[in-house]
Amino acid sequence: MNQAPLVTVVIPTYNDAGFLHEALQSLCAQSFSDWEAVVVNNYSVDNTIMVVESFSDPRIRLENFSNNGVIAASRNRGITLARGRYVAFLDSDDTWHPDKLIRCIPHFDKGADLVCHGLRRVGARESDMYCGPQQRATFDALLDKGNCITPSATLVRKDILESVGCFSEDPSIVTSEDYHLWIKLAKVGVSMLFVKEILGKYRIHAGNQSGSVLRHLESVLCVIREFMPADSSSSLKLRIRLRRRLGLAYYSAGRAMQKNNHLAGAWLLLFSSLAYWPFYSKTYAALVLNILSLTHSLIRQVRID
Repeated sequence: MNQAPLVTVVIPTYNDAGFLHEALQSLCAQSFSDWEAVVVNNYSVDNTIMVVESFSDPRIRLENFSNNGVIAASRNRGITLARGRYVAFLDSDDTWHPDKLIRCIPHFDKGADLVCHGLRRVGARESDMYCGPQQRATFDALLDKGNCITPSATLVRKDILESVGCFSEDPSIVTSEDYHLWIKLAKVGVSMLFVKEILGKYRIHAGNQSGSVLRHLESVLCVIREFMPADSSSSLKLRIRLRRRLGLAYYSAGRAMQKNNHLAGAWLLLFSSLAYWPFYSKTYAALVLNILSLTHSLIRQVRID
């Protein structure tokens, strides 16, 4: 067998052949060449296999694997097959800049266990997204304030991943399995370093409908309740902490509904946010925005009629 590469790139995919081609192109364009890629294909029915084979690059391996709707299972399969010391994640609809790996790898020699960088959001709305910073990636901060890390921007030591059991495959946290993992890693005190550079692109899809927002909310709530349980033995301080966190979760879901123009769904979520935590000023601002958006829609409808 050839000498093990330094980095294994795990790429889960399902019926995403067009975007997958771009992702693999960006990987092959890396200025750092000591990598392998494991494309974990959830038995796609498009031409995913042809796309992978078209690269004719021995560093790229295809693994056909049924994940039963749990992407964490695909990522874990890739980690199991990884020969590299470090594991990087690349979703099949995202891309990396050519210097992504060469800018991140040296930080492991300085003591980092996990390295993460910024991404450019591309889609209907474009913006830069910086992960972290470090003080936002502690166990308490991740639990209290939400996720600040995304898979396609992250490299992590393989042995560290294995020490915490990799990604949870619990179906109840699908869409939040990465958030769950970062909390587990923070809890055991891994050293996380955030590179303040945009080193890739993260694709925003127009298909984020109300159902997916609600599913994501439920998964976030499951993660929160696992690490911040509320029971009769909890102190008043912990119960207050939980209510504040639940208020933030419902606020974030309400804002997501607004951005997708689902104003009716946003009302319920924002009022739920206030019920848990009425001291979050942004929730009131979001309610005002909902009123203004609804008023604008009514005015437009009157004019059309």
